[in-house]
Amino acid sequence: MTSTESPADHTRELEDPHVLTVEEITTLLQGAPWARYAAIGDSIVEGVREPVEGYADLGFADRVADGLRLINPQLEYRNFGVRDLGAAKIRATQLDQALDFKPDLAVVVAGGNDMLGKHFDTAMVETEQVRMVSALRSRGCTVVTMGLFDNTWTPYVADKYRAAMKERIRQFSDLTQAVTQRLGGLHVDLPSHPAGKELIFASDGLHLNARGQAITATEVIRTLGAHLAAERA
Repeated sequence: MTSTESPADHTRELEDPHVLTVEEITTLLQGAPWARYAAIGDSIVEGVREPVEGYADLGFADRVADGLRLINPQLEYRNFGVRDLGAAKIRATQLDQALDFKPDLAVVVAGGNDMLGKHFDTAMVETEQVRMVSALRSRGCTVVTMGLFDNTWTPYVADKYRAAMKERIRQFSDLTQAVTQRLGGLHVDLPSHPAGKELIFASDGLHLNARGQAITATEVIRTLGAHLAAERA
């Protein structure tokens, strides 16, 4: 799913039932109006990943840009994501840059790093998400957020942390969905995706591998496609 690599470079990706083909992407995004796409967040948005043989080595946000360019080759895209940032730092360092870019479509993923501390301040994460999403929405921007895949079943998460981390992932995903729905954005429900129990995680136990990135991009595109279909109905 990239304009710079041939199908031979990612044969397994083409056969993956959880990853859209170019033809499917084109159908879903037909008539997409977006011309300026921004992505803000942490390592998830930056695209930190582990390569997987047979899959294009791209982050999900870049993949979404490639998909949108099938409809609008002139799409302008900026990825402001920086790894290791909490929600407050993302808002403080990326939001104004994104607003200056004047996007009509934005992906916002913020709060994942806040889950990793001794205390998870859900109220603070919610407040920061509201500030970011509302600022973009007030300018007419379509905003996409997402929950997080649950990695606590993997061998990368120590037994003593699994229950607490599972609950934090649920809290993050629920609050993000609530904020998004309240402010009129589009939310991607990754926690319920069947691939969450498959080999989509990097060996660091925190990030996705290239397959996980491809699946995430597919779900963002599906969400955009459903939004476009609803607008046409």
